[in-house]
Amino acid sequence: MPELANPRAERVKAVRALAGRSVRQRTGRFLVEGPQSVREAVRFAAGQVRDVYLTEAAAQRYDEIVRDAQAAGLPVRLGTPEVLEAMSADAQGVVAVLERRPTTLDELFRGAPRLVAVLANVRDPGNAGTVIRAADAAGADAVVLAGESVDPLNPKAVRSTAGSLFHLPVVAGVALAPTLERLRAEGLLVLAADGSGEHDLDDLQDAAAGGAPAGVPDLRTPTAWLFGNEAWGLLPTDRELADAAVRVPIRGRAESLNLATAATVCLYASSRAQR
Repeated sequence: MPELANPRAERVKAVRALAGRSVRQRTGRFLVEGPQSVREAVRFAAGQVRDVYLTEAAAQRYDEIVRDAQAAGLPVRLGTPEVLEAMSADAQGVVAVLERRPTTLDELFRGAPRLVAVLANVRDPGNAGTVIRAADAAGADAVVLAGESVDPLNPKAVRSTAGSLFHLPVVAGVALAPTLERLRAEGLLVLAADGSGEHDLDDLQDAAAGGAPAGVPDLRTPTAWLFGNEAWGLLPTDRELADAAVRVPIRGRAESLNLATAATVCLYASSRAQR
């Protein structure tokens, strides 16, 4: 029988409150919603998981989450549908509470990264989460959220990663200029993705394959891609911090690509060249 039946219980309110940034910072915990994200959290970040909550129906449908959580010694609690709905409107019957364990730049460089995505002043949690997911899919080593970028533990950002948040290091809350200096000092080429960049991504890919003249940045080298704000892109001062600016070719009538799509294209170009 469900252990939690009162949607107004203090435990339920405490879980729901984690949607707020100030509460996440004060408690050192964050919310993970939905079966896909909770499944990946249990499998890849079990040491951070404090509680897993499911409805009885969700526990039967996603029994692998229950098995993995129990195998890891994690508390699994059943709640009524009303309780899970009160915890999160996006729960789909499954929620987990995790401890925040921030990743530092020092930790990032212990693994000699070859492909990193850097977000500068990216405010939308859905975009930030989607870029983390794309970076994971492209085989990137890390994602860095710099400047005034959104908290990657925002519930919408966590949902948008579809579990990728638990697959690769994500560094947040760092200043952009010293971060890029550190990346460059560690041997990474810094490329800014910019619609008016002096280099065309096609030329970089041709050069990496040996089909274009020299004189363009080499995608085969360790690279940090710099991506700007959704609305205004990269500030001129931020763009100047990069070694070169690269534009994604627009062959149709679209004015531009959105942030997540452009990031995906650039990251996959590097991934293929480095392979």
